[in-house]
This record gives sequence, structure tokens and C-alpha cells, in this order.
Amino acid sequence: MIDLGEARVVVTGAGGGVGRALCATLARLGAQVIACDVPEADLSAHAEAYHFDLRDRAAILSAADNILANGTPSVVISNAGWTRAETFQLCTPDVVEDELTRNFTGAAHFTQAFLPAMRAASGNRAFVFVSSVNALTHHGNPPYSAAKAAMLAWSRAIAVEEGRHGIRSNAVIPASIRTAAWEHRLQADPAILDKLAAIYPLGRIVTTDEVAAAVTFLASPAASGITGTTLTVDAGLMAGNLPFLDAIS
Repeated sequence: MIDLGEARVVVTGAGGGVGRALCATLARLGAQVIACDVPEADLSAHAEAYHFDLRDRAAILSAADNILANGTPSVVISNAGWTRAETFQLCTPDVVEDELTRNFTGAAHFTQAFLPAMRAASGNRAFVFVSSVNALTHHGNPPYSAAKAAMLAWSRAIAVEEGRHGIRSNAVIPASIRTAAWEHRLQADPAILDKLAAIYPLGRIVTTDEVAAAVTFLASPAASGITGTTLTVDAGLMAGNLPFLDAIS
């Protein structure tokens, strides 16, 4: 059903858990993957790869120019994200600035850089932003949450203003995903994932492959009529409050 036949697809955060799953899924469907991540990430498996930090605007724009020099991408997937400030007590001014830049501002500069060339192209063209349930309700990580909410607004803006050029833009909203980002929490509390399972209707958190499948669908021609919306991949978390139901039953 989904064929990305040689489409050039940019993926940020390609070296992380979701990023690796995304790149594998896209490649299996025929896409030419353009992997992007921070300088220390291992992207050696990819024929076309770029290392830059989303906090470095000059590096962001240079990477975008280099990608465009090799051909206009059909799809840009903004997947990179990072957070450590889990409560307000950890939110110093520098931390707030850092997490907003890592999770929104850098992504905004990067995606905007592709718009002129993508407007002039034809065929399936799409942006997909990997946001978070933190953008919808508060689950901690205040600066990260604010950045991910901003990303949803950015995606809608592209959808509304660029639709006339045939460009689509959507977002995937995952809940907790078992990736390396959880390692510091697991070290502090090895039982944390079991505790989390109790709040999810499916009784578990989602996998990287499940998130990748949703992103790939929205990126593909199979979603040609879908723009300006979100697809939640959260094992049912946002559908309702399971602990509350258990408490009153």
C-alpha cells in the first residue's frame, strides 16, 4: 500500500531509537534516506548523512544547503528531541532556552530552509513532525512540552500556508516510548515501566516501530488528502484516565 520509491526523505534524530526505526522502515519502502543527527551520533550505515546540532543555526542552514545540492527532498521528518528538565525546579533560564532550541527553534529553522525548493517541486511532498503527548496535557518536562506544542502550531502553519503548493504537513504525537532516553529514569527506578503500564489502556507503552509506522504513513502518498492534523500513538493514554476509572469501580 505504501511505496516511497526512491523518494528523498530527510530524518532528523536518525541515530536515536525512533530515528533508527524510521530509517529502517523508510528504506524498506524504497526511500532514499538522508540521515541527520548530532555530531557524536553514528550514522555510518547511511550513504547520505549530516551531523549538526539543532542549537547551531549556521550548521543547520549549511546542512540544509548541502542536502538541497544533492536534490530536493520529497519529505522532511523532524524527529529529533531531547529533555532533562523534568520539573519546574530544574528550569533555570539557560535550561529553558536550551530545550526550546533543541526541540522547536532548531527544527523550525531547518524545515523552513526546504520550503522554497519543495514549492517548486511536484508529486508527494510532506513534512511530518514528531511531537509528544506533553504538547497536549502536562506530564512533566515544562520547556520540552512547550516546545512540542509550538511544533504542532508550526506544522499547522505549514499545512495552511503551503497547501496551495501541494505541500502537506502533519504531526505524530507519541506517548512514552522505550528508547535510550529512558535509561536515566530506569537507573533511578528499575520498576518505572511497570508503574507506567498501569496508566495506559493497552497496558504498555508504545514501540519505536509503532511510531515509525505512523510517521511513514503520514509521509507517504497513502495520506495524500491528510494535512494539518495529528495522529496520536499513545497506547490509549489520551483517550481517558484509567487510574480514575479503577479508583471508582
